[in-house]
Amino acid sequence: MAFHKINITVNGAQEQVVVPSNMTLMQMLRESLALTGTKNGCSAGECGACTALMNGEPVNTCMVLAAECDGVEIVTVEGLADDNRLSPLQEAMLATGGVQCGFCTPGVLISSRALLDRNPNPSEDEIREALVGNLCRCTGYVRIIEAVKAAARTQVAASA
Repeated sequence: MAFHKINITVNGAQEQVVVPSNMTLMQMLRESLALTGTKNGCSAGECGACTALMNGEPVNTCMVLAAECDGVEIVTVEGLADDNRLSPLQEAMLATGGVQCGFCTPGVLISSRALLDRNPNPSEDEIREALVGNLCRCTGYVRIIEAVKAAARTQVAASA
């Protein structure tokens, strides 16, 4: 089996990792870097639990080979907090009850962060569209959508 040395920025930190050719980005994050917020839900790109930002875009990390990530920037759910303070999006998710079992929450947070980065004041339909790749069996999405709306209001108020 071939191995690859990659240089990757994860949550702002430069990392150099040696990965086998068949290791996914999800496996590398969890096993090599101990970033276990990225969840393994389906290993088929269907559930969104493993979503992370790659160069600012949400990706299913179970579908990306780590060897392809040389030079990229990754943000996982652990990278959303700032100086050990939850982000406004994370705070809103807790306040609205958008977290239940929590398994989908990391991917939902990352997809929501990507949406708010490109559209600071999304409509409910835009929020629903952004979350289409994130399966949640507990919440019914209503509280998750309320959390994204609340985070958007906080974000807009902070920038005013």
